[in-house]
Amino acid sequence: MLALTSVWTTILLAAAVALGPLATDMYLPALPQIGSDFGAGTDQVQLTLSLYLAGFALAQLVCGPLADRFGRKPIMIGGLILFALASIGCAMATSIDTLMLCRFLQALGGSAGPVLGRATIRDIYRPREAARILAIVASIMALAPAVAPTLGGVLVSSLGWHSIFLVLGGYGLLMALIVAFGIPEPMRPEYRQPLRLCTLMRNYRRIGTDISFLGYTLTNALVYAGLFAFLSGSSFVLIEFLGVATEHFGLYFACMVVGYVVGNLAAVRLGRKLMPDQILLRGLVFAVAGGGLIAALALSGVYNVWAVILPQALFMVGTGMVLPQTMAGALANFPRMAGSASALFGFVQMATAAVAGVLVGYLHDGTSVVMATIIAICACAALASYLLLVQRHPAPGFEPQGASAS
Repeated sequence: MLALTSVWTTILLAAAVALGPLATDMYLPALPQIGSDFGAGTDQVQLTLSLYLAGFALAQLVCGPLADRFGRKPIMIGGLILFALASIGCAMATSIDTLMLCRFLQALGGSAGPVLGRATIRDIYRPREAARILAIVASIMALAPAVAPTLGGVLVSSLGWHSIFLVLGGYGLLMALIVAFGIPEPMRPEYRQPLRLCTLMRNYRRIGTDISFLGYTLTNALVYAGLFAFLSGSSFVLIEFLGVATEHFGLYFACMVVGYVVGNLAAVRLGRKLMPDQILLRGLVFAVAGGGLIAALALSGVYNVWAVILPQALFMVGTGMVLPQTMAGALANFPRMAGSASALFGFVQMATAAVAGVLVGYLHDGTSVVMATIIAICACAALASYLLLVQRHPAPGFEPQGASAS
């Protein structure tokens, strides 16, 4: 077993948290082919993404409390096994409806990796240190969306879209084995919560009425919704509208990942001299600038690949700075119920992103306008959430130095 604070434990947790991005990003290049094979429209194919997020969101509300009662490891292992079995079901799907059902089941299992990865980091580290570790984890797991679309494009071109889900199933089984035999249980026995409905409802009510938690969670969810709007629409905009070859899609997508990693590394570096909320504000400025630029270009009729990629890469720099700070801030007040707090955090994040994805699919007009506009709206709403909630109710130790003294 590895030590909980070892670098290898951090890497393995990043690999578990990366399950979510892998399950979405790897099959993005396959969306047009899936629609063609099943005779489904853009809105139906996009629904396989949004249903995944909906299942991901709902499962976390159960997964978190179970982990607070029984520990992180058994729930994570069970979730990873369910994810693997559902992935095989996706590969064997013979209709768009069957694929939707299996994607939903895949999400139920896949939620265990991210929600319990966040909770485990909160178990191991203090809040400010957790923000730094989460930024490092985000940088490591950024390898997943960097490689996933390219790998997915190659698999689609050579073996068909079914092979993507077989690879995901293998990854889920491998992660289940690594968690079972490589990482010790991180949760303190005295922190275990009773599994009673009244206790769960009381915990969720306490978490959900904490203004600091709401501020960080909404800010995170709105930025993530902007990211998911791009994930939902990018394959249709880049491949169908702008004519990017399926096997080249991942190379353009890698530009997004570079922006995200730059933001993560900037957050790690700035974390040595700035408070988390100061980093958060800088990240939101980048996100608003990128979102505003991509929308302005699309609304002006500037339709080319780089008018989408470069502004979105700027948005991703901001996203890479915002997400780790908001994750740590949301969990800061709840060391004894980190699983439940992480679950409610993830539910709001995924539900908001699912709404953005549905809007992109439903309103898609064959150009980049709808996708770009939703990204810009999400970025501006996230900044408003920060100014109205987070800035007024920062997490303990997250406020600027002068604020705590005043």
